[in-house]
Amino acid sequence: MRIQDDVYWYEERGFLDANTYVIKDKITVLIDPGSENYLERKLEEMREDGIDTKEVDLIMITHLHPDHCDATVALKELSGAKVALHPSQLRYLDIMAEEASKFIGIGMEKKFDADLVLEDKLNIGNTGLKIIHTPGHSPGSVCFYTLAKKILICGDLVFEKSVGRTDLPFGNKEELKSSIKKVSILDTELLLPGHGAIIEGKSNVKRNYEFVKEVYL
Repeated sequence: MRIQDDVYWYEERGFLDANTYVIKDKITVLIDPGSENYLERKLEEMREDGIDTKEVDLIMITHLHPDHCDATVALKELSGAKVALHPSQLRYLDIMAEEASKFIGIGMEKKFDADLVLEDKLNIGNTGLKIIHTPGHSPGSVCFYTLAKKILICGDLVFEKSVGRTDLPFGNKEELKSSIKKVSILDTELLLPGHGAIIEGKSNVKRNYEFVKEVYL
């Protein structure tokens, strides 16, 4: 579903899946492919929006929990896209999937590597993405922010009236608090979380931050 010019949202489809986002530009980026069980359904929704699987150039991930990245290998094989990871994700690439899988009882059968290592900024054409390290839910959690579009793709850092859990392996409540405070000062009119509803409108985004700070931080 298109939610802004060249920005698309594909809702989580079921158990252990996550919201998937696509930004179309000179380079087409797909963020968080989710569970492989629901990949074909999401690809069909993308085709309905006029996005062919082969158009995906880069696969990026907000963090390494299986519900967000289980479909990475399958999507790479279908699209030919490169996988781009943050340095913090590289450090935990093997152990995070293993430990998270033990905790939830379901793991990723296929592992992947990074084709590219992300820096602080990424230009994909007319859109510049800022990559912000936001540990807490996991040590390799990152957010993707574009000032031009005033969009923050935040993974499991913050949701509508909720925040990411910190009881999973390597979670850290104090780091989560610090990360939320860091992104809450960004000029954001569209907050795109890893699960649940998106939050539209600057005032709604601001109220949501105020709520989670009061209740959770």
